[in-house]
Amino acid sequence: MLVALLTVLTLVCLGLMGACIWFTRQLRDVVKLQAERDAVRDRRFKELSRRLDAYLAGSVQMGEELQELRRVVAPLPDKLNQIEQRDPSSLSFTQAARLAGMGASVDDLTQSCGLSKAEAELVSKMQQAKLQRH
Repeated sequence: MLVALLTVLTLVCLGLMGACIWFTRQLRDVVKLQAERDAVRDRRFKELSRRLDAYLAGSVQMGEELQELRRVVAPLPDKLNQIEQRDPSSLSFTQAARLAGMGASVDDLTQSCGLSKAEAELVSKMQQAKLQRH
């Protein structure tokens, strides 16, 4: 009876040892699979971080350019008022704007309307901006 009990215990121990070896292999496979998944996740995270950095840099640059545009455009309403309030005996700013809308060049505006080159460029640029909005 003792021999039979020892045989059963030996078989149980061998079974437990086999189960431990099987579980160890399974655990090793799971750890390897998890390491591969972690590596893929880390690569994806780095790629997304690079993209985010690029988007942020682009946003900062656009913000700076927008500030520069605001700085350039801010004085235009005052300049427009000054031009409109010029001597009425000369050709009106409205007429210059119409000519610019019909495709008159800066030189044409300076010659036919008596505008300075800067004024003619301003009228031309404003007319082009108006046409682009519509």
